[in-house]
This record gives sequence, C-alpha cells and structure tokens, in this order.
Amino acid sequence: MLCNVCKENEATVHLTQMIEGKIKKVDLCETCSKSKGVDDPTGFSLADLLLGLSAAQEAELPTAGPGLACPQCGHTQADFKKSGRLGCPRCYEVFREGLEGLLKSMHKGTKHVGKVPLMLQENRTMKERLKSLQGKLEAAVSREDFESAAILRDEIKQTHDRLESTPVTQPEGS
Repeated sequence: MLCNVCKENEATVHLTQMIEGKIKKVDLCETCSKSKGVDDPTGFSLADLLLGLSAAQEAELPTAGPGLACPQCGHTQADFKKSGRLGCPRCYEVFREGLEGLLKSMHKGTKHVGKVPLMLQENRTMKERLKSLQGKLEAAVSREDFESAAILRDEIKQTHDRLESTPVTQPEGS
C-alpha cells in the first residue's frame, strides 16, 4: 500500500480517525510520518490531520501564503499547524477563509449557537407565541373580526397562564 501523501513509498504508519461518525484512514510512509511528527507524540498535531492529512493531501490554509502572519501576535500558519491553536482573536480574521472550510468540515456550521436549557427554551417560545397572538388580536380587532378576536383573547390568556406557572430562572445577561 502506497503512502497517501507522497504516493511513492510503501506506507508503514497507519492512522485511523473518527470524523462525524465516519472512519478516516491515513497511510503514511516513514518519511512522511516523520515530517508530520507522527513518530514524535509531542510534535504530532491534530491540526495537521484537520488541515488535510485526513483527506490524504498535504494542505495549507487556502489564504495562507508561506509568509502570512497575524499582524497583532505574529502567529503563523505553521504555528497553528504545530499547536492546533491560534495566537489571538485577530488570528481568526487573518486566517478566516481557511478556518471556515475547516470548521464546516468539522461541525454543522461556522456560527456558535450554544445550548439553552429546555425549560428556558419553552419559556422563550411561549413569550414569542404571546407576542404573535397579541399582534393577531390587534389585527382582528382592527378588522372588526370580533369572533376571531375572542378566540385569540382566550388563547392569549391560556398561554399567559401557562407562562406564569412555568418556573424558569433566567441566566445572567438575559
């Protein structure tokens, strides 16, 4: 079996990694494994795999030329590949294009949406529903559709009562 990187030498190092529930296998020759730091656990970087070794290619960040460095901290692409970390918040802007592709391949998207406790989410959903129902009620009254307005009024009361009976502690800053 040939090395996935150089495609010339016989592969002697075989790596297996789970990415998004799928197994990715990489076969490297001794030379390529040493250049990637695989034989030295302290030099082996998951960032190397994420930046393309797992796709059986030696990749660079698309926007990164060999001399590209963060103007704020001086962190380079090589530093990122070695440590798997960026140097400062500005690095995210400097290496943005390459990081977006990297994050998209690792996660569902590039925006962090966080998690919300179930009870808090239900509370927010009921508040949004109340606003929507109140808007519909105002529209029904302005159209003089009092039958629909009465139904909406009752629905608003039920939703409001349910909201009041739901014990939810608001997180700080909400």
